[in-house]
Amino acid sequence: MIKTGLLSVTFRKLSWEQVLQLATEAGLDAIEWGGDIHVPHGDIERASEVGRRTREAGLEVASYGSYYCVGNTEKGGPFEAVLGAAVALQAPAIRVWAGDRGSDVSDALWRTGVAEDTRRIAELAAREGISIDFEYHRNTLTDTAESAVALLRDIDHPNVRCNWQPPCPGDFDASRRTLDAVLPWLANIHVFHWLPGQRLPLSEGRADWRQYVSVIAAQAGKHYMMLEFVKDDSPEQFRSDAETLLALL
Repeated sequence: MIKTGLLSVTFRKLSWEQVLQLATEAGLDAIEWGGDIHVPHGDIERASEVGRRTREAGLEVASYGSYYCVGNTEKGGPFEAVLGAAVALQAPAIRVWAGDRGSDVSDALWRTGVAEDTRRIAELAAREGISIDFEYHRNTLTDTAESAVALLRDIDHPNVRCNWQPPCPGDFDASRRTLDAVLPWLANIHVFHWLPGQRLPLSEGRADWRQYVSVIAAQAGKHYMMLEFVKDDSPEQFRSDAETLLALL
C-alpha cells in the first residue's frame, strides 16, 4: 500500500500549523514531523498537540523525522528524548541517520559502533511499537547501496528499516539500482526531482517516478511517499508537486 505525504522539514520557515494546512489542502494522507523545528526532541507537550491536530485534520503521522545520529549521541541529543516525542506524537516510525561519516571514511570499528547503537535504539523503540528507519543519505553509512545493505545485514534486527530517495540526480538507472538493493528493508520514500545542483518541478521527473512507483507498489506493507526539496521552497510549487504525486498513484 502506498500513501502520500509531506516532510515538514520541507518548510522549515513555516509554522507547524501552516504546514498542516498545506498538506490538508493538497489532499495528502500524512506528514512526517521534523524534530528540529516543528516538533523538537523532548517537547512532549508540542508533540502531543501536533499529533492530535494532525489526526483531527484527517491526516496520519507517517514518521518522526529525528536528527539522531546513530553512534554519535552528541548529534541529535539522547535517543530517549527523541523516543519520548515520537510516542507523544503517536508516530509509527523514527527516522535516524546512520552515523555522521561517509562509508568511504568509516572503518570497521565505527561501523560496529553504529550497528550496536542501532540495535540498542531499535529495542527501545520496539517496546513502544515504533520502527527505526535510516535515512538514505550522503555522508552516512547509507550513502551507497553496498554500504547500506552491509549495515542492515550486520544489524540484523526486525525493527530496523531503510528509507529511500533518488541519490543520483539525472541518472535514473543508477538510482533505480539503489532502490532495488534496499527493497527488503524498504520503509518510506522521499519524493523530489533534481538535476545536479538544481531543484525542478516533480512533473518533469514524472517518467522516472512512474517506474519507481511500479516497483514500490509491488512491495508488501505500507509505504509513505512524501514530498521534500520543493523547488524554491515554494508553497505554490508544493501544491503542483502534490498534484503530480497524486496523479502518479
